[in-house]
Amino acid sequence: MASLARRPDGTYRPRYRDEHGKEHARHFKRKVDAQRWLDEVTAAMVTGDYVDPAAGRITFRAWFTEWSGRQVWERGTMLAARQAADSVTFADVPMRQIRPSHVQQWVKAMSQPAGGRRSGLAPSTIRTRYNYVHMAMRAAVVDRIIKADPSAGVPLPRARKAAAAMTIPAVEEVGRALDVAPTWFRPFIAVCAVAGLRLGEAAGLRLEDVDFLRRTISVRHQLQGETSSTTELVAPEFGSERVVHAPAELIAVLAEHVRRPVLPQSHWLFSNGGLPLNRNSAGHQWRQVRKAAGLDGYTLHDLRHFYASGLIASGCDVVTVQRALGHSSATITLGVYSHLWPTAEDRTRAAAGDLMAAALGARADSLRTETL
Repeated sequence: MASLARRPDGTYRPRYRDEHGKEHARHFKRKVDAQRWLDEVTAAMVTGDYVDPAAGRITFRAWFTEWSGRQVWERGTMLAARQAADSVTFADVPMRQIRPSHVQQWVKAMSQPAGGRRSGLAPSTIRTRYNYVHMAMRAAVVDRIIKADPSAGVPLPRARKAAAAMTIPAVEEVGRALDVAPTWFRPFIAVCAVAGLRLGEAAGLRLEDVDFLRRTISVRHQLQGETSSTTELVAPEFGSERVVHAPAELIAVLAEHVRRPVLPQSHWLFSNGGLPLNRNSAGHQWRQVRKAAGLDGYTLHDLRHFYASGLIASGCDVVTVQRALGHSSATITLGVYSHLWPTAEDRTRAAAGDLMAAALGARADSLRTETL
């Protein structure tokens, strides 16, 4: 129900009631402006695009807290989403006042040094944070908090090609790391390098996860957290539950490891003083090993790249590598490691080389026959 009336002071007052029966009104000096506003509101209500003007008064911080609290997320996803929300530069701006320029300013801020950060965040990190904010904005449009998503179409920094960004240690370098590592930490490095487990997955292994007869390692959970007080056992990343078929050499290393007495006793396969490893403690141990081995810059995650590159070099197809790494889809595997697979040009050269070798071999045989 809508109406337009002229007030005693000469202004025009259009009024309407929304779908909940709440009355809304504004004042205009000109009748044409008042009628235009009333027509626009009426059309929006008819088409289902109507947004209550009061709904957009909620700040982004409050909306994100409300929206994220309804999501069915694992702990790691929730932490990543909160980190993204905490980083925005428009947290206290009402939703209806957020413009694409606000989002652009935030993206630029992430791309530059700030606080204790010497350089901008990696393009992949920026994209991940943007995606969480973008999801919240789209949900606000669906819930009719705002009319349009101000984050839509905002340009993001381009990521470097995987070939340039990825660092893969050589076989000799991994060998040196295993040689100089403390006896108790050597199997942890081996599991990362020869089974491709992520840091949290390796830290979360228990004795029952290793089948020494079938030579398999079951990835059923992972440990997340920076310190012992914040470490929590959670499910693996989506689609990462898997059974890794381990080589006999790795199983032998693990068998020797569990036979060794560890005090105090721990139900974790790898522990330091009875406490499970976390991101900080495992990272510290790895940096000590890296220094002793004379390696520069490699992370524990680079050992996972080492494992993947070895599978690809041995001729494993993308689905085999995907399952071994615990990627939820082959698309993810190709997105990270496609540059390691032989290209069509490489296969063409190899096939042509085989043809030439065969032709030259046949020619040589023919000449020998003629000589005889």
